[in-house]
Amino acid sequence: MSSPQITLQTVTGVDVELTIAGPGRRSYAFVIDWHIRILLLLGWVAATQLLYTGGTFILQEEPDRTYFLVVWLPGLLAYLLYHPVLEVAMRGRTPGKRMAGVRLVTREGDIPGAGALVLRNIFRLIDSMPFIYLVGLTTVVLTEQHVRVGDLAAGTLLVVDEDSTAASFVGGAARSGLTPQAADLIQELLDRWPALEEQTRATLARTLLARIEPQIAPDDLARLSALDLRQRLAAKLSAP
Repeated sequence: MSSPQITLQTVTGVDVELTIAGPGRRSYAFVIDWHIRILLLLGWVAATQLLYTGGTFILQEEPDRTYFLVVWLPGLLAYLLYHPVLEVAMRGRTPGKRMAGVRLVTREGDIPGAGALVLRNIFRLIDSMPFIYLVGLTTVVLTEQHVRVGDLAAGTLLVVDEDSTAASFVGGAARSGLTPQAADLIQELLDRWPALEEQTRATLARTLLARIEPQIAPDDLARLSALDLRQRLAAKLSAP
């Protein structure tokens, strides 16, 4: 059975299809991330326990509040905040998602904002019920787009990020802060630039720039020549 796809229509008239990750890829990414979380937790507890006790894992007295704050609390915070912090910092990915070749996007194909990613992770409390993520796994299997409750709440999808289509659409997000959709639209317009009429390409270029750089005054945008518009769009893609 083929994986479901989502089709996104761009302003240049070219449809882009993203393949939605199935339960297998999703579970693979989760298992990797879970092992990393466990290693972070246990590594921190082991290292700080040795420092706290002077080189032994055996406590000579009853643990006090300081012991909990120093040894266990940072490790537990790292375990609990692993997904929301890394998904925001890595723009919809985690080490597990990267290894599984998947990425989180919105239903418009953009990188989710911090609010959506945090909301998605809050709903892990429901998805993980009653044990071993039974609610989340059930909804992933039964829903057409393989989403869990957190995805429904946050409006996110987990898509394949290793084929040429997905890479083209989401891979440009790191360029100068562009969303994947904006990066793909710019690339499409630049590729089709010679074949478009001058008025058409200028209109499309101004529309894209107004969306990408809303701080530009409309009058300043209107004064840019076709060459200036093209160079400005190219610079957005080539920015480190």
